[in-house]
Amino acid sequence: MSPSSPSAGRRAYALLTLTALLWAGNAAAGKIAVGEVSPQALTCLRWAVACAVLGVVARRPLLAEWDRLLPSWRRVLAMGACGYTLYASLFYAAGTLTSGVNLALLQGSIPVLVILLNLAFYRRAVGAGQALGVAITLVGAAVAASHGDWRVLATLAFNQGDVLMLAACVLYAGYTVALPARPKVSALTFFTAMAAAALLTSLPLLFAEWAAGQTIWPTPKGWFIVAFVGLGPSLTAQLFFMRGVELIGPNRAGLFVNLVPVFGAALAVLLVGEPFAWNDALALALVLGGIVVAERLGRRPAA
Repeated sequence: MSPSSPSAGRRAYALLTLTALLWAGNAAAGKIAVGEVSPQALTCLRWAVACAVLGVVARRPLLAEWDRLLPSWRRVLAMGACGYTLYASLFYAAGTLTSGVNLALLQGSIPVLVILLNLAFYRRAVGAGQALGVAITLVGAAVAASHGDWRVLATLAFNQGDVLMLAACVLYAGYTVALPARPKVSALTFFTAMAAAALLTSLPLLFAEWAAGQTIWPTPKGWFIVAFVGLGPSLTAQLFFMRGVELIGPNRAGLFVNLVPVFGAALAVLLVGEPFAWNDALALALVLGGIVVAERLGRRPAA
């Protein structure tokens, strides 16, 4: 089937929309998990679930490509720690302190943070359109983090949960920027290695949480949350995204990530029962608007 065929496009749209919905569900799960399972226990167990499935699904390609993967084990471990373990740990910790709507809205800043990190570390030029998109999205993130109260910006008295979520977004953006330098193995093999690295690097954080007496082992409801985030956002969404990229290419597939803050805000209202105030609507419009501007006006016509 040709990647440009209509049927391939329809399949990709369905897979990528479900991917965004599952990733958005992670924000709602992070809020529902409060009191049901602690952040580090949830982080560790989600990757244990994903690794258990991948051990069956990806065993053969992993063994076949092991020799090409092994020389890059330090890079894989660092990327798994930053992009998966620390991101998830900060994400779930933020969920105990801020709203699910804010978790979703602040996630929308990741594409713009990628642009800024590429500029900082690789000196990749930012055009006028991209710069405008960056500015709009950052204003949206500021509205979300300040909850519409500009006095917060004047005094820098941010909600600690919003600060943790912004730090998580920076880490995931850094992981994204590092992806082009990943080991030259198949996407499934690389993802399996990353999941294993995430599980391994989550263990010290779980031990620290346990030593501090803050670990909450899953309640029955907590186990449902663990199963969802392990099989949904951690595993199925990643596999769907990889297939979507194969069908329509990375540039078109990447646009579907912009649906995450839309779905996330809606799920926080519908499932968690959070209010959706005027400042949330403004932040959502600014975050999505900034991304659209960066995508549309930031593209330069081919020479």
